[in-house]
Amino acid sequence: MADRWAAAEHVLCVRLDALGDVLMTTPAVRAVKRSRPGRRVTLLTSPAGAAAAELVPDVDDVIVYDAPWMKATARRADGRPDRAMIECLRDGRFDAAVVFTVYSQNPLPAAMLCFLADIPLRLAHCRENPYQLLTDWVPDPEPAPVTRHEVRRQLDLVAAVGCHTADERMAVRVPPEAEERADEILAGLGLASDDRWAVMHVGASAPSRRYPPESFAAAARGLTAEGVRLVFTGSAAEEELIEQVRAGVDEYSESLAGELNLAELAALLKRAPLLISNNTGPVHVASAVGTPVVDLYALTNPQHTPWGVPCRVLSHDVPCRNCFKSICPEGHNDCLRKVPPADVVRAALELLGDRFGGTNGTNGTYATHWTHD
Repeated sequence: MADRWAAAEHVLCVRLDALGDVLMTTPAVRAVKRSRPGRRVTLLTSPAGAAAAELVPDVDDVIVYDAPWMKATARRADGRPDRAMIECLRDGRFDAAVVFTVYSQNPLPAAMLCFLADIPLRLAHCRENPYQLLTDWVPDPEPAPVTRHEVRRQLDLVAAVGCHTADERMAVRVPPEAEERADEILAGLGLASDDRWAVMHVGASAPSRRYPPESFAAAARGLTAEGVRLVFTGSAAEEELIEQVRAGVDEYSESLAGELNLAELAALLKRAPLLISNNTGPVHVASAVGTPVVDLYALTNPQHTPWGVPCRVLSHDVPCRNCFKSICPEGHNDCLRKVPPADVVRAALELLGDRFGGTNGTNGTYATHWTHD
């Protein structure tokens, strides 16, 4: 079977999740792409993942699909879109398909899609016996006895069929026009490469992953008091939240709410000395462009911490950790709410100290800080 994978010229990679999930799959996609000279890789992804997919260097084509087994997909009346997707994939004449999932997802609906599209090789982690739906079944060991980072999980999956890479970094390709736009923005804000500043991203799609705005505001005040300028990012819908946090620090902060597309955000983060953020898509964008991160990390999923960059991961430990919920099932959000703003300030100053040669640094080490009662 390994010889058949080595011969596969056109591989479909299936990752039907959001922006951050696509970015965390980029090292595995690189391994697939570069394990055979001339191999072509197509990514089947969700509308939310498509914007990120367009920036992935090792993806040749992108197919967008609203899969009915994913929670973000709107309800529809019938299966016509799914039958059309089967025909689309059959027309693609793929030699193999890799189905990437988090361990709480079932890969078999996507495997069935690929089976019905007559893709001859099909690989995935799977907890139950998939019988004919997968030609290459990797039994899923998670969440027990091991839990791996999402990047490592996907690298291990493709390694099972002989796809490896020495370069395990996440990656995005930032277009020149986005680079120019970021330079224009920073020039307009009067920010130079040697200034002490940070991007602060206070939104997140899931309420369970949002650090309280009043805590963000306290951290922002602490940082500006230390001479750190802040640039806030977020969607237009998050503008009110951003302004709530900025209240009292307007003189030392700027908002780019609703002004950046994903490529421009990547370019801005590439230039930033630091990102301070909830655990959401921009954390993984920052990791992909090599920017240090202070990650306000809700304990909903242990696998999605920043990858391959200096970081501080701040949480308050709780018995209900690893709940995988978008809304806190206990109603208290203590895993974030109890993180003191002073810890955010200290973590940011440590990482900025590393960047600018201060005395608070840790020489670029990759650290995790947990807060407790």
